[in-house]
Amino acid sequence: MSRILVLGAGLVAGPLVRYLTDVKGFRVTVATRTVDKAEKLLAGAANGTAVALDVDDEMALETLIAKHDLSISLLPYVHHPLVARLCVKHKKHMVTTSYVKDAMRAQDAAARTANVILLNEIGVDPGVDHMSAMQIIHRIRDEGGALLSFTSNTGGLPAPEANTNPMGYKFSWAPRGVVLAGKNSARFLKDGVIVDVPGPELFANHWPCAIVGFGELEVYPNRDSLPYIESYGIPTVTSMFRGTLRYPGWCATLKAIADLGILDETERKDLGGRTFAQWTGRLLGMKSGATANDLARRLGVSVSAKPVTDLVWLGLTSNDPLPRAATTDLDVLAQRMLAKMQYAPGERDMLVMQHEFVARYDDRTEKTVSTLVDYGIPNGDTSMSRLVGLPAAIAARMILEGEIDLTGVQVPTVPAIYEPVLKELATLGVRFTETTSLL
Repeated sequence: MSRILVLGAGLVAGPLVRYLTDVKGFRVTVATRTVDKAEKLLAGAANGTAVALDVDDEMALETLIAKHDLSISLLPYVHHPLVARLCVKHKKHMVTTSYVKDAMRAQDAAARTANVILLNEIGVDPGVDHMSAMQIIHRIRDEGGALLSFTSNTGGLPAPEANTNPMGYKFSWAPRGVVLAGKNSARFLKDGVIVDVPGPELFANHWPCAIVGFGELEVYPNRDSLPYIESYGIPTVTSMFRGTLRYPGWCATLKAIADLGILDETERKDLGGRTFAQWTGRLLGMKSGATANDLARRLGVSVSAKPVTDLVWLGLTSNDPLPRAATTDLDVLAQRMLAKMQYAPGERDMLVMQHEFVARYDDRTEKTVSTLVDYGIPNGDTSMSRLVGLPAAIAARMILEGEIDLTGVQVPTVPAIYEPVLKELATLGVRFTETTSLL
């Protein structure tokens, strides 16, 4: 009997927990601060146990980790190093879907000595992006090709029939992280030249992106793409880009939001009792409530321009009161977005991922496009929760059953991990399609 500890019961945990409780010979413990959430996830599974856990109680956390063969941390990333350290101490395996940070890398030697694996970045982005890209990168290398260009674009979006608001986006969880992307700088390599994009100009750098078999979206840079040249082992590239996909128009509106100063995280004491129009007026330096014309003048566009009509639809010129819990301008925006941009019952989300590879061989140059368009299940699991949770669950099973036999701090960029995980994901309907053409 293998014992698995799942730390956290958030929105991506459902598919993971159900997958693991369906495996014969597994016992699954879900530990979270609110035990009701864990019980709901387990849905009465005979091999499941829900326990209450305050992750700040290190002794309680260590006791649980010591009793299980593998821990899956779905906690905020700041908790992963502690979980990793305790797993290594008790010679237990660990899986996370989060990016490897320095504090995690520091556990590598100890994990190897303890003969355990600390597998990170095994969700969707990071995760499925790594695995699907490396499968083709290694194939190109094995066939004698030299990779000249690599592009990887990913986005979680409403399915077309659920794309029913002017912003072209909906949230199934807190929007704070999504809108904060407007403050990130970015860097990528284009035709041998490093392109640096400062945070305030992030959303000014976008362009159309044709998704094979779907249609056109828009893409903007996703942070620093350059480290992937080393981590993917592709030193021959002269272009390296990772981007975020959105429906057309998103970037123009988010650029307007950034330009208006709405992404400010400074604590404010003057939000109480204001309306949205008054709040927007204050952002514009006015003593009265703002109108659509005021927004247009500040942004230097017509009153019918999409950024203006989007912000009016969002209610930023309305007489609605500001949310009481907001303490920063960013809070005001995030809470308003959450109120206006949620999925309705039965609506599906969608995850789109597309890689483009340009490779030179002795006798030809080829472009390969690999595309995944995955949809959520109406009144069921979202695509995002499935594509984050299932790779982690599959990898956990394979570690415990000996199909993945590695130690130390790992990410799924090696065939021993990505080949079996991608193979099983395909049986669950998560498949990429490929098109190849000569250049």
